[in-house]
Amino acid sequence: MGSLLTIIMLFFWILLMYYSVVTIGGLWYRIRYKPPGKLDHYPSTAVFIPAHNEGVVIEQTLSAMARLQYPGQLDIYLLDDQSKDETAAIGKSFAALFSYIHYIPVPDGTPKGKSRVLNYGLKISSSDYFIVYDADNQPEPDALLKLMETAEKTPDAAGAVGYVKTMNADENYLTRMISLEFQVFQLLMQCGRWALFKLGSLAGTNMLLRRSVLEELGGYDVYALAEDAELTIRLTAAGWVLPVVPDSRTWEQEPEKLSVFIRQRTRWLTGNLYLLEKSFHELIHWKGKTFVLTLQHLLTYLVFVLLLLFSDVFFIMSLLGLELPTIAAPLLMLWFMSYIIYTAQLLSALVIDRNISFINVIFILIMYFTYAQLFLILLIRSGYGYIVSRLSGKTISWDKTVRFKQKGSG
Repeated sequence: MGSLLTIIMLFFWILLMYYSVVTIGGLWYRIRYKPPGKLDHYPSTAVFIPAHNEGVVIEQTLSAMARLQYPGQLDIYLLDDQSKDETAAIGKSFAALFSYIHYIPVPDGTPKGKSRVLNYGLKISSSDYFIVYDADNQPEPDALLKLMETAEKTPDAAGAVGYVKTMNADENYLTRMISLEFQVFQLLMQCGRWALFKLGSLAGTNMLLRRSVLEELGGYDVYALAEDAELTIRLTAAGWVLPVVPDSRTWEQEPEKLSVFIRQRTRWLTGNLYLLEKSFHELIHWKGKTFVLTLQHLLTYLVFVLLLLFSDVFFIMSLLGLELPTIAAPLLMLWFMSYIIYTAQLLSALVIDRNISFINVIFILIMYFTYAQLFLILLIRSGYGYIVSRLSGKTISWDKTVRFKQKGSG
């Protein structure tokens, strides 16, 4: 028992040290960040918007795309994957108004999902770069411009990655917590990894990529549910970098219901379990800088959740007055330090993002007890589904995130 607890504590401290150092690196990067400046020439770019039954949000999305400011050749492709609602009608109406917006029906095929649609987008276009936006995204007018300037001025860059913010953060408790989480993991941690290791991670949206690099790598893995994480590994292993651009922002809608959130994050986590399994079969995942990314996925999606479980057990035992085993330090400190580090990261993100308010601070203080605990459910749910799919030999189907009608729209 003593040896097991020692191992748990060792992993715990490694995780805390890693997150603490990366957080400090992210703060340092954000404070010192300066835009790279204008280009003499802006390469041709395609905007890919994968869509399936997005009638609730697609009008606002295409309106935002029409406002993009880019001095080079720009074509916007709505890639409609067999929608049965008004997505096609809305897409065609925008295509009739704007010569650079194109409605593209994607032929039916398997496996279903975003990766297959993006591969089709690459097939029917010919731009130097392409940028991906989810169908609920509203990028700021200069988002693409800032990504391109950074990508072109960074040696060995396969593209660039921007910031994802939550447009419906004030809708309810859940959306506010998702927004706070994104401020840490979609920006602060991203900036920290780039500052310390020159590593960036594709976020699935607001990400610019060089076409020739994707063609060299064989396109997207159509079986990857977390296509952004899987492609990040392959890009890094091939020696490419993905600079992080914190002032390139897009606003997206987050789940407003717990059931929708659980389904979305189960898909994300299942996709990362696929990536972890793939890592054990392909040695490139453990070489050079790629090792840091693989370790990050292992820590974030497995070790963190297991340590969260252990810290909860120790905390409950202490509340019940049960005697806790001790090793070099009281085990109750494991829970206490987990809470402190988790909360400190969120507070740091609020400060650097200039988003401090009384209500946000209150939410941060309770998120470890509420929001963070949901990841225990997610690991069990996704782990069970993934194991069943592997044993049965069935491909896990893509689970589309349900959209909500925006307040004041339509």
